[in-house]
Amino acid sequence: MKETRISLEKLGIHEATTEYVSNKRFNDKGQYRLEVPGIQTPNALSSLINACEDENIIIHRATQTKGIMFLRDSEINEMVELAKSARIELFLSVGPRATYDTSATVQTSEGKRIGYRLRGFDNLVYAIEDVKRATNLGVRGILLYDEGLLYALSQMRENGEIPKDIHFKLSAHAGCSNPASAKLFEKIGLNSLNPVRDLQIPMLASMRKTINIPIDIHTENPKSTGGFIRHYEVPGMIKVASPIYLKTGGSIAKTHNWDTTNTEAKLRIKQVGLVQDVIDRYYPEAKMSPKSSKDLAIPL
Repeated sequence: MKETRISLEKLGIHEATTEYVSNKRFNDKGQYRLEVPGIQTPNALSSLINACEDENIIIHRATQTKGIMFLRDSEINEMVELAKSARIELFLSVGPRATYDTSATVQTSEGKRIGYRLRGFDNLVYAIEDVKRATNLGVRGILLYDEGLLYALSQMRENGEIPKDIHFKLSAHAGCSNPASAKLFEKIGLNSLNPVRDLQIPMLASMRKTINIPIDIHTENPKSTGGFIRHYEVPGMIKVASPIYLKTGGSIAKTHNWDTTNTEAKLRIKQVGLVQDVIDRYYPEAKMSPKSSKDLAIPL
């Protein structure tokens, strides 16, 4: 095994010791940022922003997970303006995916392993069209589920076919769970990585030691993905995985694509407050990015 470990190290795929602490940071020197997923509509986003103001809580990113194709142009425009006014990142997710198309396989117990990946050439085209529509309306953060789509979009971004300032974020549903996979995603143009939800802290450490892009980690989860809550692990996550987005509020939902109500949006902010309390209590020296950071993917 020693020779294999050496080979991986030569490839830039690193093992992290139990003493490992990340010295990597966001451009603003911050270690962590806060993200709320599952905000599917303008009304939910507005309620989320209002709840942040009422509770004096800072978040840096809101993510829609149901799909761009479920939003009308007017709704996307409204979400872009809300995010811009509140100075938070807005990420919309690609709509086409195996669970939405005619796949029978994905509905079976073994077929579920293909997750949200795209089937065939046409669905790849549909997904790119989904992204083009969102970016034309001012969206600069896209949540992806398929590595092939990431590769194609990254090449299009490099070639100037889509905006240069677009940020690509990979969902946990893509199944990234080891540092070699993380390095591959970074190499083909990923800007922010969400690994699978249940990685232990040493696993996150090896991933961080290997890549430089932000890692997005669920502090809690819907019942459909295990329902486990990791609030007390957050200080450890920050120490080994910074720069990190703490994805919080998922336990309020029953599923990944849950339509968050106005009331539930406010409850998600309560969960953010609980996570912030844990950080303040157990790792008070941790540095959060200011909300006005210039490297946020804020619509222009």
